[in-house]
Amino acid sequence: MNKIRYALGSVAIVAFAGIALSNPGTATPAPTPALSVPAHDHHEQHSNNIVYGPAPDVFPPGAEMAVLQGDPSVAGQIFTVRLRLPNGYVIPPHFHPTDESVTVIKGAFKVGLGDHFDKDAFLPTLQRGDFIVAPANANHFAQAKGRTEVQVHAVGPFQMTYVNPADDPRSPK
Repeated sequence: MNKIRYALGSVAIVAFAGIALSNPGTATPAPTPALSVPAHDHHEQHSNNIVYGPAPDVFPPGAEMAVLQGDPSVAGQIFTVRLRLPNGYVIPPHFHPTDESVTVIKGAFKVGLGDHFDKDAFLPTLQRGDFIVAPANANHFAQAKGRTEVQVHAVGPFQMTYVNPADDPRSPK
């Protein structure tokens, strides 16, 4: 009896395999044709090739900046920049007209909310790989802990308005 079951089972497998092989639609799906992708500029940056220069004068002295994507001065254009900040570097309370997405690349970044720089008002310290979004028009401030590098992604034009005009490095002292 077991020999009959084995023989019938073998015949069924061979028959099924023969049917499957005779109908390519059920055996192996046809390769998917390549998608038609519209022409665009592909742009990549490798961390060892990023060229930094002094940050714009809207930042307190000591920061360095590199533009990775877009033009931060163009309205409606998506841009990505990297900022390198020395240990203890403070960005006084300010706001932006658009959302600002920040990712910590190196070091640590302390971010606080409010109108006055307050070391007790910091949110938890952001470490490498952490991410935060500062909503448009929300007053916030930051401080680098160790040599810190952050990546900022937003929609232009990049603007920074200091809550206290005396904190603006462009203001006459």
